[in-house]
Amino acid sequence: MAERAREAAHAVWRAALAAGDVAPLVDRALRRRDVGGILAEGPSPRRVVVVGCGKASGAMALAAERVLDAQIADGLVVVKDGYTAPTRRIRLAEAGHPVPDARGQAAALAMLECVRTAGADGLVLVLVSGGGSALTPAPAPPVTLAEKQETTRLLLGAGATINELNAVRKHLSLLKGGQLARAAAPASVLALVLSDVVGDPLDVIASGPTAPDRSTFAEALAVLERKQLLARVPVAVRERLAAGTHGRIQETPKPGDRLFERVHNLIVGNNALVVDAAAVEARRLGYRAELLTRGLQGEARDVARDLVARARALPPRTCLIAGGETTVTVRGGGRGGRCQEFALAAALALGPEDDLVVLAAGTDGTDGPTDAAGGIVDAGTLARGERAGRAARAALDDNDAHTFLSAAGDLVVSGPTNTNLLDIYLFLRG
Repeated sequence: MAERAREAAHAVWRAALAAGDVAPLVDRALRRRDVGGILAEGPSPRRVVVVGCGKASGAMALAAERVLDAQIADGLVVVKDGYTAPTRRIRLAEAGHPVPDARGQAAALAMLECVRTAGADGLVLVLVSGGGSALTPAPAPPVTLAEKQETTRLLLGAGATINELNAVRKHLSLLKGGQLARAAAPASVLALVLSDVVGDPLDVIASGPTAPDRSTFAEALAVLERKQLLARVPVAVRERLAAGTHGRIQETPKPGDRLFERVHNLIVGNNALVVDAAAVEARRLGYRAELLTRGLQGEARDVARDLVARARALPPRTCLIAGGETTVTVRGGGRGGRCQEFALAAALALGPEDDLVVLAAGTDGTDGPTDAAGGIVDAGTLARGERAGRAARAALDDNDAHTFLSAAGDLVVSGPTNTNLLDIYLFLRG
């Protein structure tokens, strides 16, 4: 029974990934009538400069080339290592994620120079997807890349949400929080955005390079205080945020700024696509699909335990589906990510008689600094791991879900998916 449910869970997962394919999403967006008016200037096509960042931006660039072709005059897109695409007109640069590196810094500065060449009659097409913030570090002097890397590590280790992380990063950057749009002025800007954030807030996705920034220096400083990191971050970071809070540094552009009159931001895909596709596939396989939420958040291990208790009450042949993004507060020295930690915590919550299969995986194909997208567990997971010499409770305490799930044979491995639409969480009752 568990084996059939595991096969069904994998099939539902694959259907969700297929719905997140960015090529048709970009193609449809660029062929919209209102977008056509932006791409043209009177009867003639505009000169287009393409820039972008994020795990899916390489695939988005390839799709944009197929539509725009010779209209593209120049372009540069920054992707995570391994997330490349065979583009011809748009240059691709690989960089580090989730901790930014020198390659990303060089690419971010090149992007700023690229958009400045568009001119008043040109159009800057910006392709944005999740991961773009870490891939394009442009630390504002005197903050150095190493200091921004350390700040990012501290925030990730403290379990900061994407909103909290980006509020800080935007105020340490020359590019984020609407500042790419500021650099592109007076050119027009069209941003196609693939959302990996609950609720699709434009100012948070990839730290909102073309969106008005609602966060402030004061809020960024408050994040560090709330996470008890103020005394641990580098001095230059603390001093910059304090100077901005007291008005000694220019704020990021806010709603109502006139520069946004020539900026058009368009969400082309979000977690609803993959969640809805998962529900359709579950029904096709004979399951009753029950959508819990598209905004799942919270500490991964706690949410997993609570949802296992809820799933026990499901009728037979039911698939409970959630989308969103949990977080992990790192206390140990192991390897894993939020989806793998969620799966391991779910396995620990399952009893030997539970006829539940739980799958948790990131649609981008990488969960934390590992080669796995997530994990799939059932009532036999703990025994399989223990036969391989691993202890589940010790692994969870050490944030070492990857090692345990690998030993149990319960990792979900997809490789780079070239999309990024948050995570999928499935609970199938046989």
